[in-house]
Amino acid sequence: MKLKGTVKKIFDTRTVGANGFQIREMVLLTDENYPQPIKIEFVQEKTRLLDDIKEGDEVEVSFDVRGREWVNPEGKTVYFVSIRGWRIDKPNNMPADDNMPPFPTADDAFGNDDFNQAPDDDLPF
Repeated sequence: MKLKGTVKKIFDTRTVGANGFQIREMVLLTDENYPQPIKIEFVQEKTRLLDDIKEGDEVEVSFDVRGREWVNPEGKTVYFVSIRGWRIDKPNNMPADDNMPPFPTADDAFGNDDFNQAPDDDLPF
């Protein structure tokens, strides 16, 4: 799944648990009629994806929805849902049209002759 929007907040990387599990979160303000602030988490090596992202950037985030069940000490079952990002694209980083080579013109194709004048060759058509 994907969401487009503006980066509202980027949090620092946290290490949790004895095994050194890393997590970093961001808030994406969705690009729709009624924008929603959505918290997206990135874990382990994916936390580095946020290194080149700044608050205010327009991005598209690819993510998975994760669910988890936990039984608290009182025996009550609690359910959690998280949105886990695995890719970020910045549409504004696409090369601009002026950086692309110019499209060949008819003059390029036929030398600098008049467009209506075909090049000299032996082809019957």
